[in-house]
Amino acid sequence: MEEQVGELWHRLITRLASTRHADAAVRLPEMATTVGILFRALGGDGGLQIETGDPTATTVRRSWLQRLAGTGRDVELAWRDDRSLRLPAVVDWFPDRALNRELYVWLAALAVNDTGAQADWFSHNQRLTRQALEQFPGLRPRYARLVAAHIAQRPRPEDLPAAEALCERAIRSALAQPGSATALPPARRDPFPVPLWLHPAPPRPAGSGAPGDDANNNDRSGAGRELEDQRRRRAERVASPEEDRGLVTVRMENILTIGEFVKVDRSPEDEEDLDRAAAAARDMDRIAVTRNSRAAAARLKFDLDLPAEAYDDQVVGEGVRLPEWDWKRQRLQPDHCRVVTLLAADAAPSDLPGHLRRTAKRLRQLFQALAPARVWHRGQPDGPEIDIDAYLRFAADRAAGSGIAADGLYKEFRSGDRDLACLLLADLSLSTDTWVDDHHRVIDVIRDSLFLFGESLAATGDRFAIYGFSSRRRDPVRVHCLKDFDERYSRAVRGRIDAIRPGYYTRMGAALRYGTQLLEAQPANRRLLLLLSDGKPNDLDKYEGRYGIEDTRHAVLAARRLGLQPYCVTIDERGNDYLPHLFGSDGYTVIRKPSELPRRLPALYARLTGGA
Repeated sequence: MEEQVGELWHRLITRLASTRHADAAVRLPEMATTVGILFRALGGDGGLQIETGDPTATTVRRSWLQRLAGTGRDVELAWRDDRSLRLPAVVDWFPDRALNRELYVWLAALAVNDTGAQADWFSHNQRLTRQALEQFPGLRPRYARLVAAHIAQRPRPEDLPAAEALCERAIRSALAQPGSATALPPARRDPFPVPLWLHPAPPRPAGSGAPGDDANNNDRSGAGRELEDQRRRRAERVASPEEDRGLVTVRMENILTIGEFVKVDRSPEDEEDLDRAAAAARDMDRIAVTRNSRAAAARLKFDLDLPAEAYDDQVVGEGVRLPEWDWKRQRLQPDHCRVVTLLAADAAPSDLPGHLRRTAKRLRQLFQALAPARVWHRGQPDGPEIDIDAYLRFAADRAAGSGIAADGLYKEFRSGDRDLACLLLADLSLSTDTWVDDHHRVIDVIRDSLFLFGESLAATGDRFAIYGFSSRRRDPVRVHCLKDFDERYSRAVRGRIDAIRPGYYTRMGAALRYGTQLLEAQPANRRLLLLLSDGKPNDLDKYEGRYGIEDTRHAVLAARRLGLQPYCVTIDERGNDYLPHLFGSDGYTVIRKPSELPRRLPALYARLTGGA
């Protein structure tokens, strides 16, 4: 009974203290596509993704109701960093839903000219506002409506102490006429938030602690669920807590608040209830993560804004050396990665799995229609048979005294004018060990896709190769040869495909450059570079985030300059957020249901090469 009364009291006092308008709220998922398209169309950085920002603490003056309810201490504002444009998860500042939608659009336009670094928040946002209004004059009426509605919500200067009143008047002037106020007067408390501006002090990732060996943590036990809100949590790596360490070892006088004592040892066996784990994750401003060998009773999936580990600067040894693009310095780092090619020679030859045979038979029949008719190719420098017509011409010219060379005297019966080669690169990273349903993992879906892809292309007679890849930092990038161009699709190839297992991480740029080298050497008029993946490029070092995105994009552009056709097939449901920047709007396909991948992949190949 006491809990029920307390919950009712909490709801009542929270609702009374709230100054927001929940009935007119607009959520970021509703606007993410529109905002992303607008941001890039206005000239924003195409490599940035639209993501949800974190609430941050503020010392703004609160009403007595807010102090009683414990609300008003956090605020969600927009900002941008190296890899994303962070927008509030919910905009409910205004009673009019249309105004809340317009605020999302305005923030995207405001961030177009932002570089992510600012010397003075007050003057910086005024400058961005002036630039946005000058470059996009169509936004002026929208901005005027937003300013009028927001100023009506702000506290009146006459109701504030003298120092805070000066701040409030300066902000009002800067909103109404950007550039009219030169500096923000000092005050003891933060000014009332300005949702029309970017964040004054965006949160940054915490420092990294001792990293764990991520590649060796293969725990897949326990139930799993994805946290419903897509906010990226700030995180820091910490050392694993000492065994048998209890609260008695903690100096209790150092625990000022629950929020400050963040390095709490939450035993994996403690959270069998996913609802409790999800509630704890939502309430934490910063999450400390570590590695241990114990199995988790429950697993919760959400994004962490976790800093990369220290850059591994070891000397590149023997192997295939490849460059890597440093997007901050805008230059290629020569011989930065080492690619090791692996061949599973001990994989036992195998037949096609029984559950794929019916589908494979149907696909072979369909793909045989793509194979061009076999015709005689005459005038060849060598071949299985002599070209009688060419030989008679040569003999007649030689008898007449003409000194012609004995070239082109053979003929060969082979396929017609379908002249193409395809290289399929399959992502075999650790993330492929996740479960698609109760019976299949992502790696199982990829394995079936490779089987059907090989069966289909073998029926066309096209030259093709299949490779898998994963990485563990820049040395080594592991490339598994499942089928080479000069190898016939056979039981040995099926055995290698059957033997694939989840590897490490996804250094996608290095894999694409290696695939480009292999495909460039093929004597074909059309060369298709297919990438099969389940997520974004990532690795243990600084390849995480924007660095990996830009390196992959550079590798894709380099392949296109060589005349290759890169194309990505992904089962990542968020692929539309970053793949247009990597492969272009028509250079990728997102498959929503991973279970459909084996059937869809050969069909995509037929569509891409049908006119070859």
